[in-house]
Amino acid sequence: MNYSDLKELQDVFFFGLIEPEVNQLRLSFCKSKASDITEPLMVNEKSSPIIQVDFHSYIAYSVRNEFFTSRDDYEEFDGKTFRIYKKSRYLDFISYGIFASKDFVRPYKHYGICCIDHVVDIISTSEPIVRETK
Repeated sequence: MNYSDLKELQDVFFFGLIEPEVNQLRLSFCKSKASDITEPLMVNEKSSPIIQVDFHSYIAYSVRNEFFTSRDDYEEFDGKTFRIYKKSRYLDFISYGIFASKDFVRPYKHYGICCIDHVVDIISTSEPIVRETK
């Protein structure tokens, strides 16, 4: 599975992240199930699989409360929940704060995941590895 396979996915919960090794990043997500009945979120053997996204390396990442974010017409991206940005405020911010440039030996990209309750941004020189786990 590739990151681009996730671009039409919507309504995803962010479960958290870890750094399995220095400067590596593993993020976990779960698809939500639509229902008119309010129930607590439970993860068990009957739930949707966990979507695991691994970055072999990263330049920066950020997790924000979705409530405090707003739509910005300045930004250009492909995808719905799982996005790849062509232009973003976060990419601009990071570009000013690091010595790497667009001409850096390995180009970097802004990956964004706009979840229910969270927005996660990652700037990385490596393509993410995506898999589903139980």
